[in-house]
Amino acid sequence: MRDDLPVVEEPMPPLLTPAFVALGLADLAYFVSVGIAIHTLPLYAVGPVGSDEAGAGLAFGAFGITALICRPIAGRLSDVHGRIPLLVGGALLAAAGMVLLPYVDTLVAVVAIRLLQGVAEAAFFVAGFALLADLAPPERLGEALSYNSLGLYLGIAFGPPLGEFVEEQWGFTAAWWVAGVLAAAAAVIIRWVPEAARLDSDGHGKLIHRPGIPASLGFFASLAAISGFLAFASLWSADVGMENTSIPLVVYGVVVVVCRVVFARVPDRLPSLPLGAASLVAIAVGLALLTGWRSPTGLLVGVVVMAVGVTFSTPAFFAAIFATASPAERGAAAGTASAFIDLGLGFGPIALGLVAREQGLPWAFGVGCGIALAGAAWTALLAVRTSTQPSLRS
Repeated sequence: MRDDLPVVEEPMPPLLTPAFVALGLADLAYFVSVGIAIHTLPLYAVGPVGSDEAGAGLAFGAFGITALICRPIAGRLSDVHGRIPLLVGGALLAAAGMVLLPYVDTLVAVVAIRLLQGVAEAAFFVAGFALLADLAPPERLGEALSYNSLGLYLGIAFGPPLGEFVEEQWGFTAAWWVAGVLAAAAAVIIRWVPEAARLDSDGHGKLIHRPGIPASLGFFASLAAISGFLAFASLWSADVGMENTSIPLVVYGVVVVVCRVVFARVPDRLPSLPLGAASLVAIAVGLALLTGWRSPTGLLVGVVVMAVGVTFSTPAFFAAIFATASPAERGAAAGTASAFIDLGLGFGPIALGLVAREQGLPWAFGVGCGIALAGAAWTALLAVRTSTQPSLRS
């Protein structure tokens, strides 16, 4: 063989297929609907329903209870019966809840509907992540996760202002109907996505994907740290003298979205666990910066550093978790990982809130920094432990 012959690199398998794009559009429609609910629900609870802030919080939080419980179940069902039925069913159930909300006038009824929407969220979210892993070429999974997550971020960003505009122009009923139509549109769009063929059909048959738990613990640490900050970002913005207290949240969202697009291929070029550990270090550094550099500039610099860490944390940890699963176990893996999302998003604000009440926000953010560093250490140890193994799967 001649050494002077040019080396021809094999082309990368396609990622932006019609099925992949359709899944992204369905996610966008669904999460814009969720964004409308985020804005509209508290106002509706204290307005037409006649409840108070506590009632609004109960209605909002009820959603997460059933979502957490049902995520592992949804994962197993998607492995057995396919992803598309759960995606369609989840979107339609969410839509039904949206259009029912304007016709109830008691907090009990609102909470009941929100509990049903938690079931819908579990089905749609878990099956969607499993289908994404089915559709994406293995060597481009991190890139696929980066692009796909834009539907969630853009939906949460644009849903609230859309809900506010519709509610101000035509009232609460119109806002809920727009949310319902968008969720139903997600069910229609997802029908354009073919069910991905899987080579095996049995998997391990369990609700909890145990091989994915170690990496999920690192993911939990990232979510607990960042959600703990986001819950008190507005208060800290006021403490450091920032006139517009929403700016840090806007900066956070913009940086994550831009970096997910610009650096979409990075998660596929680096080992997932070391990248996850590095993302946790970045989150910790961002928290340390905004706490130690107590000024509007320090806050924004810290937020940017944290956002860069978050850019890579989700693709890195989901790639690590999916690496432990066969195609027939991806639903269970997605269900287990997304359950840790609920745990992290719930634990962070509660834990840091308790610390803030006793010691103040600087100490609370210090605890968040410690959580992120502990997660980084755990993930780094996990990376060392698995580096001598042929794969993450045990």
